[in-house]
Amino acid sequence: MPDAVLVPRPTRLTAVQWVICAVAALGFAFDTYVLLVLPLIVRPALLEIGKLRPGSPEFNDWVGWLFYVPAVAGGVFGLLGGYLTDRLGRRRVLVWSILIYAFSTLGAGYATSLPMLLVLRCTTFIGVCVEFVAAVAWLAELFPDRDQRERVLGYTQALSSVGGVMVTAAYYLAVTYGKFLPTVQGGHEAWRYTLMSGVIPAIPLMIIRPFLPESPAWRQKKAAGTLKRPSFAELFQPAFRQTTWITTLMFACSFGAAFGAIQHIPRIVPGLPQVVHLTRQAQEQAVSTVQFYQEMGGLVGRFILAFLAVRIMSRRRLLRVFQIPGLFIVPLVFLFPALHDLETLKWGIFLAGLLTVAQFSFWGNYLPLVYPTHLRGTGESFSANIGGRMIGTFAAYVTAHLANTMPGAGPTVKLAYAAAAVAFLVYAVGFTASFWLPEPRQDRLMDD
Repeated sequence: MPDAVLVPRPTRLTAVQWVICAVAALGFAFDTYVLLVLPLIVRPALLEIGKLRPGSPEFNDWVGWLFYVPAVAGGVFGLLGGYLTDRLGRRRVLVWSILIYAFSTLGAGYATSLPMLLVLRCTTFIGVCVEFVAAVAWLAELFPDRDQRERVLGYTQALSSVGGVMVTAAYYLAVTYGKFLPTVQGGHEAWRYTLMSGVIPAIPLMIIRPFLPESPAWRQKKAAGTLKRPSFAELFQPAFRQTTWITTLMFACSFGAAFGAIQHIPRIVPGLPQVVHLTRQAQEQAVSTVQFYQEMGGLVGRFILAFLAVRIMSRRRLLRVFQIPGLFIVPLVFLFPALHDLETLKWGIFLAGLLTVAQFSFWGNYLPLVYPTHLRGTGESFSANIGGRMIGTFAAYVTAHLANTMPGAGPTVKLAYAAAAVAFLVYAVGFTASFWLPEPRQDRLMDD
């Protein structure tokens, strides 16, 4: 295993470092914004441009494709982006990734067919997948001290869930006041306005990020000619093999809980007894309200993770704070309140969001610790994109198709049962795999 390098104790954050933290937080929030818009808009989009009946096999097929195909595209190109992050620099890749997903999410609002919407969601995912890996490596290397790094990574990622709150609020406003906005493709569909709104946070990011400093660790090695060439094969050498396989599997389980269970809630809410007889507008308002509770749970979970990250030295113990209760609570949310009571569901999904979304912040804190400078982006991108984006999000496709064979009185009941089954499975696998998760050195980043 490569040696570590001693670093000086940190001073107070400078003005530039505060700007870096603010920009990173906004970037993470925007990532979440453009990704979590899909659970809110997939049902109305399929109704409008697909003319599909909710719960039908064709409807479920398209739900699965819209969730999973963009994740595959993001995983493939995100893997390449991680490699380029190590080759070309963290900051340069960040800027280009922002441009890709900003224009893609704007264009998706003008989609006139389901294939067109699918393609634009693919390019949106590509930008987000690349941006996450580059941003995490960038921040970790700008703040090499252990406590300062854990706080910066933890709290900036915690604001990712603000993106979920923002998109929920944007959808509610679009549903309620969209009729007063200019027409898009001849109508006032809320899902189109919500997609298009995703470009707004990208504007300050595109302006500011090109002027921020490159990672000093990467820049110094590049200038000195000592930066090693990244290699995917190196991830499977004895020094990193266990880390790569276990983090990839566990990242997949974290994403599997979100995409295989929690993100199906917007399609379950309209079937609740208190909601099923409401008008379509009232149903979508109920959906956005429940989604708000879920996003607030995720926000609280990320802040709890950030608080505990500097207090619990063992990474396994830190992760299990969320894994063990989630193994029981998340499936039960779908087996009981998701079928019977809107008010109970709000608090149930709050807890499910807290326990699941906190794990995303965990990986952003953990992965930079277990790979050296020349391999940091490549290693992070393999776990995040192959594990999380490609394997983990496949759970959405599994849930959508499992719902076709589940017992139940209607499509929302079948979907809830399928989500409960998938949630229990991925939590159980993730918890079991945690016993083999390597413990990194906590006080410093690994160097070449």
